[in-house]
Amino acid sequence: MPLPSRQTLLPFLRWLPNTSKRSLASDLLVGLSGAILALPQSIAYALIAGLPAEYGLYAAIVPVIVACLWGSSWHLICGPTAAISIVLFTSVSPLATPGSDDFIALILLLSFLAGLFQWLLGLLRFGALVNFVSHSVVLGFTLGAAVVIALGQLPNLLGIAVPSQATALATILNIGQHLAQTDWRALAVAGFTLGVSLLIRRLWPRLPALLIGLVAGSLLVLAWPAQLGGIALVSAFEGRLPPFSPLRFELESVLALLPAAVACGMLGLVTSLSIARALAGRSQQFLDANQEVRAQGLSNLIGPWFSASLSAGSFTRSALNLQAGARSPLAGVFSALLVALFALLGARLIAHIPLPSMAAGILLICWGLVDIAGLRALFRVSRSEFLVMLLTLLATLLLELQTAIYAGVLASLFFYLKRTSQPRVKFWQEGEEELLRVEGSIFFGACHYLQQLIQRSKGERVIIDAHHVNFIDYAGVEMLHQEARRLHAQGRQLILRRARPQVIEEILKLEGAELCPVRFED
Repeated sequence: MPLPSRQTLLPFLRWLPNTSKRSLASDLLVGLSGAILALPQSIAYALIAGLPAEYGLYAAIVPVIVACLWGSSWHLICGPTAAISIVLFTSVSPLATPGSDDFIALILLLSFLAGLFQWLLGLLRFGALVNFVSHSVVLGFTLGAAVVIALGQLPNLLGIAVPSQATALATILNIGQHLAQTDWRALAVAGFTLGVSLLIRRLWPRLPALLIGLVAGSLLVLAWPAQLGGIALVSAFEGRLPPFSPLRFELESVLALLPAAVACGMLGLVTSLSIARALAGRSQQFLDANQEVRAQGLSNLIGPWFSASLSAGSFTRSALNLQAGARSPLAGVFSALLVALFALLGARLIAHIPLPSMAAGILLICWGLVDIAGLRALFRVSRSEFLVMLLTLLATLLLELQTAIYAGVLASLFFYLKRTSQPRVKFWQEGEEELLRVEGSIFFGACHYLQQLIQRSKGERVIIDAHHVNFIDYAGVEMLHQEARRLHAQGRQLILRRARPQVIEEILKLEGAELCPVRFED
């Protein structure tokens, strides 16, 4: 086996020598825009995950650099995301108190295990496995996650203290019991922040609306300390670069986190590859899916050692990267380095952000996750896929989120098998011949359906037009042999017409050409 080349081990060597001063300057400006967008989002996602604010910045540094340098996409930008953050929170909060040292250690361990799963998939070239998570599952999960995230931020929005819950339904019931304790000052600050952000987005869509809204909310609290001085603020932290965090590999913790790690890993890959494919289609760039899967895994293998939680593709930052004219993945690297600079020098500014303002910003992010156009299109195109989306949405609201992903995948596979178990069959009769044109595979799931159609045939010659049959498995071969013998005993024939060579070869394997009861015609 030949040794891998330098460009295989270090894929950034393929494009790095082609950079110029002009492209570097362009990527630096794009990176600055990306960093401005990443700052409030990353902090918000850390709070969603139950982590201190600084851990959101850490997740937007090392994993982003690794994914950009080792990935295949020129425009994909990774980092903490809303959906991943809520799955991390619901997976680890039953095991440790959110924000505690044990909670942080478990989050980092879960991120490492998910990264290991992703990297192994890429190493074994199993990146296509993410295709089993259909778009309808992602759509339903994202919508459900947006609702769960929004509900989780209502206590901060209302200024009430309630314990976190594992499901959306439990959260609603818990908040309902404490509505009388609502702090109207917190609600006013949140409303002001949300109003400013929406106004900026409406009038000046190119400006960072979320960042400006958070600044406005912070200034409002600073301007009226007598009236608003008691409102909770984001916890202060020491400004520094991502610290080295040795992981604690305890067998009990690893086994407890493995199911969530697989779910998080799959969700991260589906999100990242979907975004990367969409951007590659618009930029006419070739995308190596397996390389991208390995890069995502590598970023999440390395990131947790530098205090970074699980990273995945960010649609808003990646779209900005493309629209702003990024010339290479260095735009993402520059974005991460600028976030690192802020984490080092701007930590004190974060401690002035009111929690109600941050909650309002997170609600704005949640609204951005709702793909109304996608939901309408799904309803028009496929009612069965729309039902899968609804089942996934319902699962996210009633179950823990990693369980909801599995439920959505199973529902999607169920409807797929239901469709393929009844392949399209056209039937017509010509004299004593009955023709059945099968358009689909003859496999174990479709055998019973096809066998019933053959048994209902009354012609002397039952002909199956197999020109559109690309695949037949052992169960299909055995069924055809069984029906051919039954017809032969009645003085009739089962004939496959225009069958493909690979189909004929599989049918003849069972008993050989001389003993095979099935007849073939061109």
